[in-house]
Amino acid sequence: MNTDKLSMRLETVAKYVPAGARIADIGSDHAYLPCFLAKNTGISFAVAGEVAAGPYHSAERNVQSEGLSSIISVRMGNGLEVIQPGEVDYITIAGMGGSLITSILENGKEKLGSVKRLILQPNISAVSIRKWFMENNWELIAEEIMEEDGKIYEVLVGEKGDPSKPYQDQLESGLLLGPFLCQKQESAFQKKWTMEIRNWKRIVEQLESAGETAETLEKKQELLNKIKLVEEVLKYEES
Repeated sequence: MNTDKLSMRLETVAKYVPAGARIADIGSDHAYLPCFLAKNTGISFAVAGEVAAGPYHSAERNVQSEGLSSIISVRMGNGLEVIQPGEVDYITIAGMGGSLITSILENGKEKLGSVKRLILQPNISAVSIRKWFMENNWELIAEEIMEEDGKIYEVLVGEKGDPSKPYQDQLESGLLLGPFLCQKQESAFQKKWTMEIRNWKRIVEQLESAGETAETLEKKQELLNKIKLVEEVLKYEES
């Protein structure tokens, strides 16, 4: 992967950033995504934010060697600390856990006023992001799921709007599995949730052999509910 050829997951993130956008890429790593966008999409400005010194210096070197210092500002800092209010209208955060992504958004809420779109790629727990959208008046407008190098990734895109709109009456399953992904049921989606069910069933078996306490009973019930919920969505596709 480099500034000319992105991984499939970052390429999917990139396609939701339009020409002329002012973007902040948080946890930018080597600044591959902003460099790619500056060269291919015609963004007008980017902040590449990075909290760790190694990736920050690597991002600086990449931006300089590509001759993109006039468009991309590489900044060191935690989460949305690296941007000023009103400075960008698109934010991308890729390659972290869903709950870390939501804590970055939550802690930087006052920076989101001018932001039109959030493009997020959680490695795990996309459900945390859907819940955060729901609680903060962001509407999920698109989702994608893909398998790359044996791992399954989701990309979620949100804009300010009606947060309940994509869910209709399928809130619980929609939050967990993704309302758009449930409709499409691509092979990566089916693979992910079939594996999840298998994993949950294994944990239920372990809990059953561990002896019953209030805690294990509650955990078991929670897992059985999830298994039922997901099996119904997958069966719905088969019928």
